[in-house]
Amino acid sequence: MNSRYIIAALIIGITLNGLTFKDAWAFEQNTLKSVVSVLPNWLRWKQDNTATRMPDAPEGTAVAIFKDGYLITNAHVLGSAKEVDIRLNDGKLIAAKIVGRDLGTDLALLKVPHDFPVLEVAVAPNLGDDVCTIANQFGLGLSVTCGVVSAVHRTGTGFNVIEDFIQTDAGVNPGGSGGALVDRNSRLVGMVSAIFTKKSDSNIGINFATSTNLLMRVATDLRDHGRVFWARPGFRVGALSTDQRRKWTGAKIIHIEPGGGAEKAKLAKGDILNRVGNRQIFKPTDVASALAYYHPGGTVPITYLRDGHPSETVLTLAP
Repeated sequence: MNSRYIIAALIIGITLNGLTFKDAWAFEQNTLKSVVSVLPNWLRWKQDNTATRMPDAPEGTAVAIFKDGYLITNAHVLGSAKEVDIRLNDGKLIAAKIVGRDLGTDLALLKVPHDFPVLEVAVAPNLGDDVCTIANQFGLGLSVTCGVVSAVHRTGTGFNVIEDFIQTDAGVNPGGSGGALVDRNSRLVGMVSAIFTKKSDSNIGINFATSTNLLMRVATDLRDHGRVFWARPGFRVGALSTDQRRKWTGAKIIHIEPGGGAEKAKLAKGDILNRVGNRQIFKPTDVASALAYYHPGGTVPITYLRDGHPSETVLTLAP
């Protein structure tokens, strides 16, 4: 054998011997029992003001979030539909009740007279963690795609008013919204919510799933009250100026509501919020995401800068 090939083989062998490979893992197929296809009955209005069902209405996905037949999906999957069916893995259709929708987070809760196994909720994932989606891609039925966690706590993507997205490169296409994002232990990490496509309507490796923390926050209120009760902090925030961003990160208070919680907490216009609760603030959209986990009447520790000097306060949230 040519000496060059021998040397190359030795180098490759030595290099591979020094690497640690992730162990292969098999997807647990029983996880599919917790996910269903969603078929909203969209209406097409005629000129005589009568409506017919659209036979080509796009499909979506939903995942079991609570016992007793509660399923979470995206509000945009339902659109304006007042009636919706779900399709089980064996093809059977079941009519679902729309319990409630929250447009700020683009989430909706369904209920059907059928109990599903509810996936264990995982702790917040780390960058690079293995994940898989289970979704009704293009309305073809449930399928599995896998990838890794690319980013966490994504906000400001332009999809929703309130966002707490996990970014993944696992393939997602139309029909995948409302699908489950699970880890290698088949625990629920998030719910597939959006495809970042720019002008094309196809997967380019940047997809977003709503975090389980936000899912549970919204789904619990929808189940118990039919709507979500959001708290008001008593301020509005905006972006830092270019000069400020050269020194600090955060979001700047641009308005204080007279008599509101922010004024009572001694916050002032121009203060730069650095941390809200346990969430570090990098931009204005992070503030709404951080506050979303608190209910009206709750208290939130705030860390902020005033004239470059750090300070702290406790904010009481109004209904």
